Amino acid sequence: MNLLFVIKSLAVRGGGAERVLADLTAELAARGHVVTIATFDAAGVAPFYAFAPGVKLLRLGIGDASRKTRSLDLLRRIRGLSELLLQLRPDAAIGFMHSAYVPLAVAARGTGVPAVGSEHTVYSHYRGKFFDRLSLRLAARHLAAITATSRSMAEGFPAAFRQRVRVIANPVASGGARSSDVEGGAAKTLLAVGRLEDEKDHATLVSAFAHVADRFSDWRLRIVGEGSLRETLQRQVEQSGLAERIELAGSTPGITKEYASADVFVMPSKYESFGLACAEALAAGLPAIGFADCAGTNELIKPGRNGLLVEGVDRVAALANGLSELMASAALRRRLGAAGPASVAAFRLPAIASSWEELLREHIGKSQCAA
Repeated sequence: MNLLFVIKSLAVRGGGAERVLADLTAELAARGHVVTIATFDAAGVAPFYAFAPGVKLLRLGIGDASRKTRSLDLLRRIRGLSELLLQLRPDAAIGFMHSAYVPLAVAARGTGVPAVGSEHTVYSHYRGKFFDRLSLRLAARHLAAITATSRSMAEGFPAAFRQRVRVIANPVASGGARSSDVEGGAAKTLLAVGRLEDEKDHATLVSAFAHVADRFSDWRLRIVGEGSLRETLQRQVEQSGLAERIELAGSTPGITKEYASADVFVMPSKYESFGLACAEALAAGLPAIGFADCAGTNELIKPGRNGLLVEGVDRVAALANGLSELMASAALRRRLGAAGPASVAAFRLPAIASSWEELLREHIGKSQCAA
């Protein structure tokens, strides 16, 4: 197949969808497909993640891809994508995230190219964002399909176009060799990975760790990610008096090393579409802890099998209690961590790439029949 993927930018530091795109396109190219990725980045902008040599990157340079899309830029992107579709004539085009699949859906009209929207956040994320919600509904009319990364995420879409939604999970890389020992050692690490944004709720994690830090002096907290709340979280860390034990480490393209050197993975999110970082941590053999009411996370963590799910009106207290249980027992960490890789085996890259191939071939056939 000749495939065109579209994404707003590849320069985003630590973006989960961008990393999924890198892994998926590498696998598809290795299978013999012709894979092109178009972004709205300016010429010369380097992607945060490395992409396979067989994947062609096109930087269209339409608007400022680092900022919220303006109406004029949206129109220019629709026109630019329409011209690109007519030039490349791909068998299918896939827009990664709302900022790409909305203009792609409009651009693909009349070209004979089936367009697929790949959504990576829950529909409730658009609550209160009238224009984004409206544009999604309008775009959905012209999309051959929309992919969601989990069952709970799919169920959150409006009934009007839920029938177009196909669940295809994010691919999870195999864990690789662990350099840490979940039984401990002189120093042990709680690891969280995610953007420093409100929905990830790192503030609750910092407060929960502060509640138990005195009882577990050999533990530290490491938060990997970047975002708009860095300064706010840094002030919270300093006010806690634990600046030497809580680190806001920033983003890194070498995330597997983080999992390999941690002892417990913590997912404090309020909601997740899938929970890629959590799945990767489980694949690496880390016991994981998260909230029972967090969609996405509660599909990955199986209480008592590969991790713990906590709940309660007081989120800080609930998480602190769960952390204490894991931090206090090397045997529990070892048992839960050992079950992690098998629990996410269904999300390995080859299986996910095959699901994408099946979806795309299905709609390419429909397009050809209709032509």
